[in-house]
Amino acid sequence: MPPKDRTEPAMMIRLSILMFFQYFAMGAWYVSATGFMLRSDIQMDGLVFAVYSVGPLAAIFSPFFIGLVADRYLPTQTALAILFIASGILLCIAPAMASPFGVPDVLHQNWLAGRLTMLWTSMRHPFVLVLLGHMLCFMPTISLTASLSFRHLKHREKEFPVVRVLGTIGWICGNVAISFLPGKDASALQFGLAGMSACGIGLYCFLLPSTPPPLKGQRVTFGEIIGLGSLRLFRSPAFTVFIVASFLTVIPHSAYSAFARSFVEASHVAPFGSATFAMAFGQASEIIFMLVMPFCVSRIGVKWMLAIGMAAWVLRFGLFAAAAETQSAWMIMSGILLHGVCFGFFFVTGMMYVDRTAPPAIRNQAQGFLVLVTQGLGMFTGAQIIGGWEQYQTVAGVINWTDFWLSPAIFAAIITLGFVICFRDPRKDRKQSE
Repeated sequence: MPPKDRTEPAMMIRLSILMFFQYFAMGAWYVSATGFMLRSDIQMDGLVFAVYSVGPLAAIFSPFFIGLVADRYLPTQTALAILFIASGILLCIAPAMASPFGVPDVLHQNWLAGRLTMLWTSMRHPFVLVLLGHMLCFMPTISLTASLSFRHLKHREKEFPVVRVLGTIGWICGNVAISFLPGKDASALQFGLAGMSACGIGLYCFLLPSTPPPLKGQRVTFGEIIGLGSLRLFRSPAFTVFIVASFLTVIPHSAYSAFARSFVEASHVAPFGSATFAMAFGQASEIIFMLVMPFCVSRIGVKWMLAIGMAAWVLRFGLFAAAAETQSAWMIMSGILLHGVCFGFFFVTGMMYVDRTAPPAIRNQAQGFLVLVTQGLGMFTGAQIIGGWEQYQTVAGVINWTDFWLSPAIFAAIITLGFVICFRDPRKDRKQSE
């Protein structure tokens, strides 16, 4: 029997299964989708930026569903079941919506008008619309699975990371599973695999413990849903610098999300014939760095943790730019393996900083606001800018990968330098003076 202050092993296993298959469903298509889109019989290369815009759009609207519906009217396990099944069905039909998409001529005449035209045209493409519907259903599940886990774990700080790491392992398994499909990254079956996994985990949610809506009968304001209460934190110069730097840093991050797999494939670094398999090493490194983070935070502090995470993006893009000419496998794999530092030291440390900075009364709002700024607005802005940059660097269907990666490297370096100069952690300064 476990001690009273620990969760029953059976509950830990049930929650871990939920996390594993949730992220398996996303890992089985999100990275490899470009392999399908770039097929000669599909020819949807002009839609890559749009496909990687639907997630950020869903992240912007996700708090509204959670705040207005899921947290007030539906038991969490029921909301999860409905969302997973709906998202899975939409993912299964996505390949049937594929059709060639060309770049409008206006894109080459005026950059701003071209990007707006491209966005408007691409977002009406049936393939993108179906994936948008999928993401609008799937994105709220990320917050809901976390909140359900917190409700049933007795020692959140120690037990939740154990449960959550199964999600990372699930993502890796989803990436690896692609290499076993006929056609590998280019296979349409990836969407069926991911969709059926989502439907399966949706049915599994009905077996989870009953979790009543946490805000049943309570009035929730628009400001609380989008985290307006956290705006008071901007009175702190350090918090302002952190938010601005976070927003700007995820803009070059969009280049990695949307185009790293295609770059790896073009460089012929594809174990088992699958570039997505190579990308899975990044998530594997994430597990390692997540384990060492608690030791690093206590020794070097939040400022330098964030700075190291930002600098890792500079190094990653620099390695990619240098490897573009030589197709150096060790440089490319090193850039992929830096994902653990990029994700853990930047994104996770940022969440820890917000949790430490925000008063308890607005802590949840502040975390929601951070997600809105980074995963929502920042990633969406980045998808538009990087999408335009990719088109600018493409001549006769061939991307100039050296210049493509060099620009986000320089941009990330400027943001990192500005953050190091401008950010001062008041708590650390106070401790040093005591």
